[in-house]
Amino acid sequence: MERKPTITLSTLDLERIEALLEKMPGEFPGRAVLEAELDRADVLEPAQMPATVVTMNSTVRFTLLESGKTNTLTLVYPKDMDGSADKVSVFAPVGIALLGLSVGDEFQMPSPTGQKVTVRVDGIDFQPENAGELHR
Repeated sequence: MERKPTITLSTLDLERIEALLEKMPGEFPGRAVLEAELDRADVLEPAQMPATVVTMNSTVRFTLLESGKTNTLTLVYPKDMDGSADKVSVFAPVGIALLGLSVGDEFQMPSPTGQKVTVRVDGIDFQPENAGELHR
């Protein structure tokens, strides 16, 4: 079994995601995966969050290694999804996978076609904690 990269979450992100999960009736694809990620995360106060970690509302650059395709997405809560192609929900498979990763981390995830793809986090263009937004 492939070893997953360590993930780090802020106390604020963890509390908000757990509150959303409590309010959601039933299952959604990826719920068990998201809950497992939350359970295994290292948790820090927002002011202690390294600038190299993907947090909620971060804009992250990543590469699909098999194709070399790069992408930039902002990780958002479901309520902030507005149909724009540059946002991904933390409840979507790629959002679950990106949450808490650090620059340089690589992970495998299933693509929409069912094939495994390897994603590498290349950089974080914006992170709220690094910008001083500790209570967003």
